[in-house]
Amino acid sequence: MTKPTLAVTGATGFVGSTLLKAATEAGHKVRALTRRPQAPAPGIDWVEGALDAPDSLKKLAEGADAVVHVAGVVNAPTRAGFVAGNIEGTQAMVDAAKAAGVDRFVHVSSLAARAPELSVYGWSKAGAEEAVAASSLDWTMVRPPAIYGPGDMEMLDIFKMAKTGVMLMPPAGHMSVIHAADLSRLLLALTAPGLATGDILEADDARPEGWTHGDFAKAVAEAVGRRALVVSTPQPVLKLGSAIDRLLRGDKAKLTADRVNYFCHPDWRVTHGRQPSPDLWTPQIDTREGLKDTARAYRAAGLL
Repeated sequence: MTKPTLAVTGATGFVGSTLLKAATEAGHKVRALTRRPQAPAPGIDWVEGALDAPDSLKKLAEGADAVVHVAGVVNAPTRAGFVAGNIEGTQAMVDAAKAAGVDRFVHVSSLAARAPELSVYGWSKAGAEEAVAASSLDWTMVRPPAIYGPGDMEMLDIFKMAKTGVMLMPPAGHMSVIHAADLSRLLLALTAPGLATGDILEADDARPEGWTHGDFAKAVAEAVGRRALVVSTPQPVLKLGSAIDRLLRGDKAKLTADRVNYFCHPDWRVTHGRQPSPDLWTPQIDTREGLKDTARAYRAAGLL
């Protein structure tokens, strides 16, 4: 049976590149959006462009059976950056899919969209969801929790903290996590027409009751071969830390004030009843082993 041809945004990022690997290994042909020239790769047709270049999005969608919209902004110094990357970019991809006659649209959102009042990031992801839901496309959205895995730069600082033996974590709370490879398998499963049409799914590693912040920190420490002191950090202290990070790293700061508001929410676990059907997908990667693999990848890249 011929696998659907996929149009993928965010293809050169962490999740997108993991998805491309899974898609080509599964026999999909992929049309992948990129801002810069890429080396030829089997099964991949690179399309140079960006979310703010409509002609390139039209070219990306042409000949595809499904769009997987991974691209998005997770960190921006201004509200305008989130609007452009998440709301306007998603609307542009929706428009391109409709113009090209591509019905199936799989959108990667975030758990942050459940609480748009907490952060500009969450507000912009909720706006992106609204753009998809208002379309006439055969759509499904996936709200991942914290995503980790080899190649991820967002959690690198947590692994680096673990190496020091002291880990500053948000105030006591719970969270869910998912390995990028497991998320990619779910996205691929959803590219078939009509699967979970009009649904917003939330998927994680299937750990019962998720992780406490402290337990996840200890699992990361175990992954780097350390025992760490885990400190539950009050929100005002994290706010101060975000100001220091901004001074040191400028627009490249990872701990922004916007992220502090998001991180300090006490419950970022997936919602019971929104998980994908087990007939469609189940996670395969044990998080403790996945964290160890991630630590090894960081070391191999000279990052840890």
